[in-house]
This record gives sequence, structure tokens and C-alpha cells, in this order.
Amino acid sequence: MVRCLRLLAVALTFVPAAANAQTYVATYVELLPSAVGEGSARLKRYRDASRKDTGNLRMELVQEAGRPTRFALLAIWADAPAFEAHRQAAHTAQLRESLKASLAAPHDERVHSGMSVGARDGLRSGSVVVVTHVDVPGTYKDATVPLLHELGDASRKEPGNLRFEVQQQGNRPNHFTVVESWADQKSYEAHVAAGHTRHFRDKLGPMTGALYDERLYRAVD
Repeated sequence: MVRCLRLLAVALTFVPAAANAQTYVATYVELLPSAVGEGSARLKRYRDASRKDTGNLRMELVQEAGRPTRFALLAIWADAPAFEAHRQAAHTAQLRESLKASLAAPHDERVHSGMSVGARDGLRSGSVVVVTHVDVPGTYKDATVPLLHELGDASRKEPGNLRFEVQQQGNRPNHFTVVESWADQKSYEAHVAAGHTRHFRDKLGPMTGALYDERLYRAVD
């Protein structure tokens, strides 16, 4: 009996990976102020080409509100091999080369698995997109995971919520990326003031390993 339970426990540890094999990638790009126009056009061409890659489930480009030099590419790939093939694609190499002179800092690519995710609906024009990096020391990872699950479950039920995803970074599982989309600024502000959001921030505060890095974006057409 004990041996059977141990085998069952081992088997169950593999269920999440099999059930959610998608690879979630957030790439942050900061351009020189003088290169925003040309750089954003290159990013849009790259986004459009990447959407045609085998295994691409989503590729979005967003621009930070109030900081037009900052962009993020939000992607989902069917699995790790599809993402690796994309990394080797000609248009990926072309983007890296063409942006070298336009970057204010090296691009920052974060590869994740989906931890608490909903539908993969596209971004609506005019919606408020929020991308937050949550960083806790490794000793607090296990305490942070259920808090993020609770926040995701509650936030997806709010009026005006279009997307609420919690992604867990693969090489540093104590780092998380939260991707949100809200119908408008009013919906986003109501979320900030909601009881479950404030509860999450209160619980997370003593455990954070860095400032709560929340950035607001708009989708780039």
C-alpha cells in the first residue's frame, strides 16, 4: 500500500508539466529616444513574422504608458521545441542585429511556464495592459505561489477583467510575471482598490526580494 502511494505521488508530480506544456515568454526592449519610430516598426514586423511560426499561440507587442521607449513582447509557444525553433528563425536573428544600434540596454527575455492562466484571448484596442514582475527570495517561493493563485482566481471574476495570467520563471522559480488586461483605466483602478488585491499586497510585502515592479502598457496595433 505504501509503495503504491509513493508511485502515485511520483506520477502526480509530472501532471502539471504534461497538462501545461506551453512556454510563456516576456521580452522587454528599451530603445533610445531617437530610435522609437524605427525601432517600433522593426518590432511590429518581427511580431507579425513570429505569429506565422509553427507552434506560436500568441505574440503581442505592447508599449509602456508614459515611457514610449519601453516595449514588451508577450508570447506563448506550444512547447519548448517550438520556442527554440523560433529562436533560431531568420527573422529573430534579423531583429537582434537590426536593433543593436537602437537599444538603450540589452533586451531582457524571461521564459516561463503557465501557473495560473485563463483564456488566450487577444488584447483589445484601448485596454490597459499590466505586466508585473514579482520577485521573492527562494525561501518564500512556496508561500507566494498560493497567494498568486488566489489573486488570479479572484481577479478574473472582476468586472472589466480581460486577462489575468500568472507565469512562473523556469530558471528562477521564485520569480513570477503577472500579465493583466483591463477594459479601461477605471476597471484597472477598481482592481487596485479591491480587497483581494490589497490582501495580496499586504501578505506579499514582507516577503518581496525587490520593489514591486508593475508597469502599464498599451497594445501596439
